Amino acid sequence: MSTLVVIAYNDPHKAEEVRLTLVKLQRDYLIDLEDAVAAVKDSDGKIKLHQAVNLTAAGAISGGFWGSLIGLIFLNPLLGLAMGAAAGAASGALGDVGINDQFMKDLATTLTPNSSALFVLVRSSTPDKVLEEVKGTGGTILKTSLSHDDEAKLQAALDESKG
Repeated sequence: MSTLVVIAYNDPHKAEEVRLTLVKLQRDYLIDLEDAVAAVKDSDGKIKLHQAVNLTAAGAISGGFWGSLIGLIFLNPLLGLAMGAAAGAASGALGDVGINDQFMKDLATTLTPNSSALFVLVRSSTPDKVLEEVKGTGGTILKTSLSHDDEAKLQAALDESKG
């Protein structure tokens, strides 16, 4: 079962910065992220989601590969590539994995202008090492499926100065 954590920041760039830190921790096998999205509310109140994975592009690449392969079998690789890429892009755009986009947009509307929020869905982690890396980044927990004790530990780490 995955754990959801949503943290709001008063800086429009901070959520993306922390998301990149978590991606680095994932490469070091300290956290297993199912999804990590930075939402930014600009000065006009518009919300932009910065997804970790572009599903449309990934679908087009995958569809293009399979389309080419099928096209080679039927002696028309260009048509197969075009059809496969189009079908893959469409399925990638329609397939929403991880955190629901509408949920993120709805919650991001509560942010003040020129701020951001980090939405993270964690499969597993090494909590003490992850907390050490996010220590002092600021932010306020908006929503979480953590226990009250773990939520308090995370908020304390966010508030703690790194010095």
